[in-house]
Amino acid sequence: MSGKLKNFIVRTITGVLFVAVIVTCFLDPYGMAFVFALVTGLTIWEFTGIVNTQKGLEVNKRICTAAGVYIYLAIMGYISGITPSAVFIPYLFTIIYLLIAELYAKSETPVENWAFAMMSQLYIALPFSMLNVLAFRPTLDGMVAYSYVLPLSVFVFLWINDTGAYCCGSLFGKHKLFPRVSPGKSWEGSIGGAIFVTAAAAAIAYALESNGYDTASMGIVEWIGLGLTIVVFGTWGDLVESLLKRTVGIKDSGNILPGHGGMLDRFDSSLLAIPAAVVYLYTLTLF
Repeated sequence: MSGKLKNFIVRTITGVLFVAVIVTCFLDPYGMAFVFALVTGLTIWEFTGIVNTQKGLEVNKRICTAAGVYIYLAIMGYISGITPSAVFIPYLFTIIYLLIAELYAKSETPVENWAFAMMSQLYIALPFSMLNVLAFRPTLDGMVAYSYVLPLSVFVFLWINDTGAYCCGSLFGKHKLFPRVSPGKSWEGSIGGAIFVTAAAAAIAYALESNGYDTASMGIVEWIGLGLTIVVFGTWGDLVESLLKRTVGIKDSGNILPGHGGMLDRFDSSLLAIPAAVVYLYTLTLF
């Protein structure tokens, strides 16, 4: 068996399992909690590990990872109504500790350590935590209900966008989208991905409406808007991670997913797409 064929098989198996795990976990709130608490921890651990390869940097991997997992679970507990707002107090103490600890660490780069420690929370922990905002929605009777439709749709749109961009880019790609950061992306591919997502969003809206699902007053136009928001910010998320890897001089963020690289490689698009989706949906409620 040739190396390319073997790599293709490994990549395909990993991709199928990855999609299956993500889709399945959203079917149950506890499944989502377990999987994305794990994803949050692994991604922050990977990010801080990459950062610490740079000369002089000494970001506290364990504390940053524990803090990220905690804030994910804390936000889920608060939004779902399980825990009071006091659940955030330990997290605030952790952030304060990360700042004060540099006074005693005698590091050569204390400010950079602060910056990357806070970035691990803002860039990774907070976006994953926002999945809970999409999943738990208030009901008319003042309760909170769990629904997998919105958080799952974010990933479905990202996957469809990647597929459409790859197909259209391979066939028609001539004009580079962002050659300084990601030479392989083209405007034709990005537009093709957006078209694929637009069609998918319209189909999802029609299917939900036909089956009587409460889409929180979202019609086809609103669903298409959500899809295009995810396309734009998902593309930026991909480019942001590409810039990070180019800056530190690595090809993949890790090797935890055979054939697919690391956690950042797999979730880079979602790190901007998730909070953008939350902002978009809250904006709809204002008008």
